[in-house]
Amino acid sequence: MRFAFVVRSVMFALLLMTVSGVMYGQVRVAITVGPPVLPVYSQPICPGDGYIWTPGYWDYNYDATDYFWIPGTWIMAPEVGYLWTPPYWGWGGSGFLFYDGYWGPNVGFYGGINYGFGYYGTGFYGGRWEGGHFQYNTSVWHVGGDFHNVYNERVNISNENRVSYNGHGGIDARPTTQEEAAARERHVGPVAAQTAHAQASRSDPQQRASVSHGQPGVVATARPGDFTGNGAVKGGEARAENAGARPAIHPNDLPAMEHPSTPNTGNTKNDKKYQQQQNKLYASQQQDRQKLQQQQDKEHLLLDKQKADAATTQQVEQKHQQQTQQLQQTHAQQTQQMQQRQSPPPHSSGESKPK
Repeated sequence: MRFAFVVRSVMFALLLMTVSGVMYGQVRVAITVGPPVLPVYSQPICPGDGYIWTPGYWDYNYDATDYFWIPGTWIMAPEVGYLWTPPYWGWGGSGFLFYDGYWGPNVGFYGGINYGFGYYGTGFYGGRWEGGHFQYNTSVWHVGGDFHNVYNERVNISNENRVSYNGHGGIDARPTTQEEAAARERHVGPVAAQTAHAQASRSDPQQRASVSHGQPGVVATARPGDFTGNGAVKGGEARAENAGARPAIHPNDLPAMEHPSTPNTGNTKNDKKYQQQQNKLYASQQQDRQKLQQQQDKEHLLLDKQKADAATTQQVEQKHQQQTQQLQQTHAQQTQQMQQRQSPPPHSSGESKPK
């Protein structure tokens, strides 16, 4: 009897250890339907030195049997040198499991999900710790002009997918050796401000996916839990901006150009001529983008060499954004004019005269 009791005790202890290990990375019961796509929104300005951006994500309310959106927000790091690894949903074989986020000295695996703002699916590009102070990458994060601990490092991202889960038709990504090592390092879970922020989202029906149809009432906040302040980004505002999480400041930020389709007017000779004209315009516009990008890259290198302050860098970035928008408008006009020239002439509505 005593031997059986000892065996049962050991087995129960092992079970507790196993459950606690699973619950740390795979929280709650699996969900059969994956979360909605990530909403597009702009980043509120950083409220102060030492704040780290934590991107928004979909959580699940089991009482309401519905996903709800936790807005992205700025959070004070719990320790100097700590960075945030976002949570994510991943397919577990029979349903989607939630992997909680954590703070640690390195950013680990977050499902390959492109949350934007420096969290583009792998790694982290929003800033870095130096000498006990956080240095902000102003090319990625929106900080005020009074910030002095800044630098500018552009990041070219090819992953524009807004799918919010890993596996089972979602993002196909696996952790790297470095990301696996980061998960084994000393780290802590979400801080109290993040927990309260999530609870506020959970209790707001406008944050639910079924109510908002995937466009939550509040998509981002300047401070945790502040859903009504000036720094709160409303879902409607985010849709109206139509600029994406990362505005097109440089030509490389613009969507890829679509190759012109083959004309089909019924006249083989004209179709061939129109195709040549389209290809010529396409090549010319691609060259325009490359030239402007090279020019702006040279100006970035000069800023880095001169160790330009935040105000100067911001002025140059504003100029780059204006140049890029002007280029985009010019190309749109060129394409429209060509389409008009290639359109067949309208047929006369009157009857033809008899011969």
